[in-house]
Amino acid sequence: MRPSVQVALLGGSFNPPHVGHLLAAHYVRATQGVDEVWLMPTFVHPFRKTTAPFEHRVRMCELLCQDAAGWMKTSRVESEVGKDGRTVDTLEFLQARHPEHRFSLIIGSDILKDLPSWKDFNRIQRMARVLVLYRAGYPADGTVGPPLAVVSSTDIRERLARGELPSDLVPGVVLDYVRAQHLYGM
Repeated sequence: MRPSVQVALLGGSFNPPHVGHLLAAHYVRATQGVDEVWLMPTFVHPFRKTTAPFEHRVRMCELLCQDAAGWMKTSRVESEVGKDGRTVDTLEFLQARHPEHRFSLIIGSDILKDLPSWKDFNRIQRMARVLVLYRAGYPADGTVGPPLAVVSSTDIRERLARGELPSDLVPGVVLDYVRAQHLYGM
């Protein structure tokens, strides 16, 4: 019998992806016994946030993954599930497609306040190990790791719209793509 692949799922808008996402993925891979980390850009945001087109966000995530020697990947699964972007539906879809994988779900401590509005969170916890990372400024019981960098996609988009290049917050390959595609007012 083949050993199961341990996959940690990091979902989000990735609008744009930034060093906070990169640090979270590296931390989980290094400390939580996972083989791979999959970045999962939202296709339809369940809370209806406005985002750059899905294909652009996928491409930026792919660029973010380039230096990770194959353990960090981008998944288009949210576009394949065919529902309304709920985590429980995505997990169900992934378990059916990859029965040999064991999934963990990475969330930041800033998300804990939103869990009551998530569809069937109790079921999510039965399907996947939930890893709550300590996002700086959002201390909470049960988090793992040190506080992660204070990075906000909203702040990054505002800077880009002003013509600033937040190169300390967004990897260069992603910023190059943003400029080439004229995203976020660039």
